[in-house]
Amino acid sequence: MPSSPARPAGIAAGTVARAAAGLPRYEQATIEELGTPLAEVTFVVVDLETTGGSPKDNAITEIGAVKVRGGAVLGEFQTLVDPGREIPPYISVLTGITTTMVTAAPRIGAVLPAFLEFARGAVLVAHNAPFDLGFLKAACAENGIAWPAAASVDTAVLARRLLTRDEVPNCKLATLAPYFRAASEPCHRALADARATVDVLHGLFERLGPLGVSTLEELTGLTRQVDPDRLRKRHLADGVPSGPGVYLFRGPRDEPLYVGTSSDLRSRVRSYFGAGEQRSRITEMVALAQRVDTISCAHDLEAAVRELRLIAEHKPRYNRRSRFPERALWVRLTEEPFPRLSVVRRVRPGAGVFLGPFPDRRAADAAVAAIHESLPLRQCTGRLSVRVLGTACALAGMGRCGAPCTGAQSVDEYAGIADVLRAAVASDPRALLAPLLSRVDRLAADERYEDAAVLRDRVAVLVRAVRRRQRLESLAAVPELVLARPAFEGGWQLSVVRRGRLVAAGCAERGASVRATLEGLFATAETPLGPEDELAASVDETELVLRWMEKPGTRLVQVSGTLACPAPGTGGFSDFLDRVEAGRHERDPFADGRALGTRARPERITPGPHSTSRPPVARLASPA
Repeated sequence: MPSSPARPAGIAAGTVARAAAGLPRYEQATIEELGTPLAEVTFVVVDLETTGGSPKDNAITEIGAVKVRGGAVLGEFQTLVDPGREIPPYISVLTGITTTMVTAAPRIGAVLPAFLEFARGAVLVAHNAPFDLGFLKAACAENGIAWPAAASVDTAVLARRLLTRDEVPNCKLATLAPYFRAASEPCHRALADARATVDVLHGLFERLGPLGVSTLEELTGLTRQVDPDRLRKRHLADGVPSGPGVYLFRGPRDEPLYVGTSSDLRSRVRSYFGAGEQRSRITEMVALAQRVDTISCAHDLEAAVRELRLIAEHKPRYNRRSRFPERALWVRLTEEPFPRLSVVRRVRPGAGVFLGPFPDRRAADAAVAAIHESLPLRQCTGRLSVRVLGTACALAGMGRCGAPCTGAQSVDEYAGIADVLRAAVASDPRALLAPLLSRVDRLAADERYEDAAVLRDRVAVLVRAVRRRQRLESLAAVPELVLARPAFEGGWQLSVVRRGRLVAAGCAERGASVRATLEGLFATAETPLGPEDELAASVDETELVLRWMEKPGTRLVQVSGTLACPAPGTGGFSDFLDRVEAGRHERDPFADGRALGTRARPERITPGPHSTSRPPVARLASPA
């Protein structure tokens, strides 16, 4: 009789003992048996059409789903859903689903049990899964239906992991479907998009073989895997303290790469070396980083201010915002007999009225256009003389300018027009804005909706600029301000502000004297330079102080000078701004702020003592 293969003594003894006790025998599982093979997994690929982009205020209008296993289609599920409200016209144009089509359709409460039975025991798949699953979970919660504990796969995330920018420019379904030669073309109908997602899913599965991914457990963990190069850099966070502060990643030449802030420095810095960080730019930055410097701060305001100052000073290439505060634009009303508007980069005291700042030229031009719509200020760029007269331009013939160049308008008459803008910037914008809002209403009444929307957006830019300028001026006029907020663990967070600049920050521990702590802060506080009544800090820093001051619970300890907002100010236009902002979101209800680009990271650069640096080369981030 042939002899049986030898077994390890421990396993054999254990098996014999279990058999003697009458217990089932067990065998050691092989590596392939440790997971569920993808060919044996049932997937339900789902897609929804809705009335908007948020499950809070919108509802489902169509559900489409395809059940597949081992590459074969097992079944399909499709139904229209009555959302219980009118479908907006722009949604009907996008999806082709009208209110009439869903009038006789069942409500979502009647559809969900059937869909959940169809998907029972399967892994849910969707392209941009948080959108579709978010609507389904919200509908279940609203109808008192328990959401089943099911695994899910997001094909958008999977595509970002497996594809390079050389293959596809982005990971939208409309881009991936033709790339994988999907039989169904995405068209914003639920079943057609679900069928296209099935083909995309199978196309992505073909990419998993070379990576050694063959089980469901490996698939669901693929997007959470960490690059080994990133894992090896976890030691950079070893000496980072806890508590609020600023961190600064430095590169091979000790150059600042990225500046950030956190209420818990140690936890935040450690997160850069884990699976949660998926931003492609930050992946590149971590690959280059050689050191992390930290600055502990008294509280979150000090940390945010220090972050702004470090970004403005070093201009790290991986920081997107606040790198170039000097590039902010202002609209200036010049100081001359017949003043005009100009867009400038610097505020010079005594050089006229300044409105802003604006983030870019487009916003500044929109504010200038709105002012010219309201006031007949001259738009020519030359300096006009009271003695030497010229000829009128086309704007004068259109009634858009009083033609002061021809002598038709005196200096005093023109000054009355310019004073409307000066008053608007200083305190009362009603005379400036009233003609504009009336014109918006007239255009809308005449059904010239596009023209009304353009003017409305210009007015909104102008109102925000006036509000921003008035808020900044209110703080610039205060020589010294002391603010206090309750600390989480007790005590008080203290800030000393002079002319909009944070000059000292500290904490009074629970039971300690706040006055004694303040005396120490005053002794070490910075003395800002520059003229009185002018901001001593950047606009971004002053706005940080304003937001911190306006948080609930902040107390004003003491103030030198006068802290006051101009009356009537822009408070009466808050509802108008809210409506404009709501309309802006409704124009693109499916806007997704998350990047759908493919992931790449640079090759690691190891500079030697005589080597020269070279730019990073992007390559696909292979799974761990």
